[in-house]
Amino acid sequence: MHAETTTSKLGVIARYQEYLPVSESTPIVSLGEGSTPLVFCPRLSKRVGRSVFVKNEGINPTGSFKDRGMTVAVSKAMERDAKALICASTGNTSASAAAYAARAGISCAVVLPAGKIAVGKLLQAFACGAKIIALEGNFDDALRIVRELGEQRDLAVVNSINPDRIAGQKTAAFEIIDDLGDAPDFHLLPVGNAGNITAYWAGYREYHARGRSTNLPAMIGFQAAGAAPIFYNRIVKNPETVASAMRIGNPASWKQARAAITESHG
Repeated sequence: MHAETTTSKLGVIARYQEYLPVSESTPIVSLGEGSTPLVFCPRLSKRVGRSVFVKNEGINPTGSFKDRGMTVAVSKAMERDAKALICASTGNTSASAAAYAARAGISCAVVLPAGKIAVGKLLQAFACGAKIIALEGNFDDALRIVRELGEQRDLAVVNSINPDRIAGQKTAAFEIIDDLGDAPDFHLLPVGNAGNITAYWAGYREYHARGRSTNLPAMIGFQAAGAAPIFYNRIVKNPETVASAMRIGNPASWKQARAAITESHG
């Protein structure tokens, strides 16, 4: 593994290399992601009668947790000699993929549902030089096309269907345990394509298996009423919610998210 030391903060690969699918020959692509603060919330804690902490993933390089997975996915893509990245997105994934592609010096294409993406994130992708392809339909339609295009050898799909994305995102669970000294009793998070709840559960289980924690948290996911396929246990053909990142009717990690909830008694 090799990387230029150009950031003041170590990225997640440098911090958790032994837990990630990288080797000494992996060309590391990092923007100093991870090591985000776990913020204690005194008033909320008083209200619910339990200690409540919020993991502030908004201070990652492009403003979301996607950067944790993207550093691993793009590093592995470079190791496999990929010539370009491709993803479907309603916001955060496009911004992250574009930034890490620019860092790696390769192209990035973003397939998105027309009129259904967070404008600020779209601007980030444009600023980093990504090629934007808008289509009629929703995120699920965009992801289906990306899966098909991803069969080309020189393209790397960097959505959470890529296991390297999940591997990188599980480091957030490691950080929580490192900060608290053990796993929390409950972990609550929103669910869109379901990659994040899948990754957190993987991280908690791995640290527990290695003796780094004594317990496992109950995983509790939340979906918007108009885009809640896992809650209703059925595909939502026309998902609707103002939260664009959750406007997904057929999550790619549905099975894994359901397993996380069931196995954790969440």
